[in-house]
Amino acid sequence: MEQRPDPLKIVLRRDLTESIRARDAVSTSTLRMTLTAISNAEVAGKRQRELSEAEVLAVVVKEAKKRKEASVAYAQAGRPELAATEEAEHEVLQRYLPAQLDDTELDRLAAGVVQRLGVSGPGQMGRVMKELQPEVAGRAEGARVAAAARRALAG
Repeated sequence: MEQRPDPLKIVLRRDLTESIRARDAVSTSTLRMTLTAISNAEVAGKRQRELSEAEVLAVVVKEAKKRKEASVAYAQAGRPELAATEEAEHEVLQRYLPAQLDDTELDRLAAGVVQRLGVSGPGQMGRVMKELQPEVAGRAEGARVAAAARRALAG
């Protein structure tokens, strides 16, 4: 029987406990903020519910993106100490994200979707993105996915 890995939420909680024991302040605060964001997403809306694995991953991706954007903003504002903090938190979250797709693989997936749908031209961008996004969830940023879809529709 195949061993199924632990759900991401369980892994985050376990790693939080380990980081507390190890007195790793950066990991502890980052994991606490991420678990809080997951909890907030679970209680948002009309009824409370447990997030699916894909939804938990989406929250972690969103939190990592926030840290990366904040790091860049702080660096541009001349605040290297705050930029370093945000970058350290981003690195903690990177451990929980799937490996990023390279441009070649992303282009191959986009071309496959375009071929499967039998579409061409920029007017079909929405259809391609709708099909492509679930295939690359968490493995490529939206701007990169859109660029690959544009190239596939053009070529």
